Amino acid sequence: MAASLVKSSLFLHAAPRPQRSAVRLSATSSRVDPPQVSVVLGTQWGDEGKGKLVDNLAQQFDIVARAQGGANAGHTIYDETGRKFALHLVPSGILNPKATCVIGNGVVLHLPGLFEEIRRLKEKGVQVDGRLLVSDRAHLLFDLHKEIDGLREAELAGDGKQIGTTKRGIGPAYSSKATRNGLRVCDLFDPATFKTKLTNLAADGAKRFGEKFAYDVEGDIAAYQKLAEEIRPFVVDTVEYLHEALQSGKRILIEGANATMLDLDFGTYPYVTSSNPSIGGIATGLGLPPSSYDDIVGVAKAYTTRVGAGPYPTEIHGKLAEDLRAVGHEYGTTTGRPRRIGWMDIVALRYACKINGVTHINLTKLDVLDGLEAIEVGVGYKTKDGKVLKSVPADLHTLENVEVVYETLPGWKSDISKARKWEELPAAAQAYVQRIEDLIGIPVKWIGVGPGRDALVIKPAKK
Repeated sequence: MAASLVKSSLFLHAAPRPQRSAVRLSATSSRVDPPQVSVVLGTQWGDEGKGKLVDNLAQQFDIVARAQGGANAGHTIYDETGRKFALHLVPSGILNPKATCVIGNGVVLHLPGLFEEIRRLKEKGVQVDGRLLVSDRAHLLFDLHKEIDGLREAELAGDGKQIGTTKRGIGPAYSSKATRNGLRVCDLFDPATFKTKLTNLAADGAKRFGEKFAYDVEGDIAAYQKLAEEIRPFVVDTVEYLHEALQSGKRILIEGANATMLDLDFGTYPYVTSSNPSIGGIATGLGLPPSSYDDIVGVAKAYTTRVGAGPYPTEIHGKLAEDLRAVGHEYGTTTGRPRRIGWMDIVALRYACKINGVTHINLTKLDVLDGLEAIEVGVGYKTKDGKVLKSVPADLHTLENVEVVYETLPGWKSDISKARKWEELPAAAQAYVQRIEDLIGIPVKWIGVGPGRDALVIKPAKK
């Protein structure tokens, strides 16, 4: 989405952006000659495989940045030797030794978890020091937030209305941010202020939950004195850093976490995450304006999955769901919970693409459908009285009771995991991809056919 720059006297003193190259597909590999700023977002209920695309594209970018979410995100990637890496806070570009990874101000950061993730990366020989930057404006997530998360879920469970959170403290941490009693990374370096703020935050939790609230505030204050010195070399003003990088012509890849159907505003509220994984959260979570985004890639599975409670119109039950879950290894990277399984939902995908201004689609895990005789695609919603809905309704009762209109497409009944070119895919697989593209009106550019970095097919542009 190349933004045109309006020239007027108001902009006489603005530094010009360097001329950016157009997107060019390589004829010999799955690589792309990328635009200067590219955004990768999830378009379903998360777990679409964003990390794999980011890891793949990151080999050509100078900077890879996370804008929102926390350790509730789970991105699984593989290096060129097939080694598996499960990332939660560190951006998926960390395997490119030439890339700098940025954790933006919109992320809620659990420092012990971050350092554990860094330790595991170093054990596998990944260089992190000097390559990971953390925003001084990012909010801190403490163990007390995790404690509150669990207590809130227990309360909701009593009414049968639990959200199904990861219990990683994400919601309570964003609540602290919104109620303006949260602590930021910059507070770490003023011990007196840090102690006062964390003590007050803990008192808030104790007042709300009483004896059920078990948290050692003094122990955490002492622990964070050490963590403050450990994190200090990583901390910068990431807003200034990213804008300087933009002006100098460096390429920036932005990695979304979670997904649009879990968005706090646009998702199936209240069965959502606590941040904005849609395009708005990218702007507020990094401080890079939308006018700087050159393309926005929406990542979607060839089917759908969902973790936790909430409406799920195209959900599959029974043996077929169990079989697809097993073939697709559909268990949460963060929690290990089995994911719910469903057919492709075009209504939800089209809705997500509109909100985000998606320019291209990465369709992932097409190979999971290899064994099916026929594949259903949800192409419309109807209410019980026969009314056709143009989009995803806000009212959950309506959404829970829609009748999904399906199209049935033939399966291909063959192994596509070795395909690396469009023409190597069976005709039925090509037809399935093309039908999705036609239904949403946005080109599918990349097709995932396996977990490996190279298991990616580029679809030629439709003539």
